[in-house]
Amino acid sequence: MSHYGIDLRAMTTMSGGRTSSKGDRKPDAAARIFVVDDQDFIRDLYRDMFESRGHTVFSAKDGEEAVECFRRMKAKPDAIIMDHRMPGKDGIQTTKEILGMDPSIPIIFSSADEEVRAEAIEAGAVSFWAKPFPVGMLIDATMDLVRARKM
Repeated sequence: MSHYGIDLRAMTTMSGGRTSSKGDRKPDAAARIFVVDDQDFIRDLYRDMFESRGHTVFSAKDGEEAVECFRRMKAKPDAIIMDHRMPGKDGIQTTKEILGMDPSIPIIFSSADEEVRAEAIEAGAVSFWAKPFPVGMLIDATMDLVRARKM
């Protein structure tokens, strides 16, 4: 269970990765999403997907940049999507540092390194998505989390 009263892991497991269907979803209010991943392709893909739905996306290519960017943000993001393996500071350390500054930020871990699932959740991530997965499902789950936080 996350600190928002939602168990995204259970929701995504029960629904095959989907947390709701388009038919029962209201249009999303604009959200601020922060993507931390060392792969340009991934950052661009997430940016395109979220922005096509009217959301604002910020990104960082590694943990150092993510922590510094987060520190400078006047308006904090509604959610963070965090990779694990990055040059320098990894996703676990980055998650701990960001949550040390603001423990209310939901961090969704997205990594091909399933061995760090428990460590990511222990560090404070609200869910863990093992790559590869359908990106649309991650986008839907992220927006479900953002909507739940705003209730």
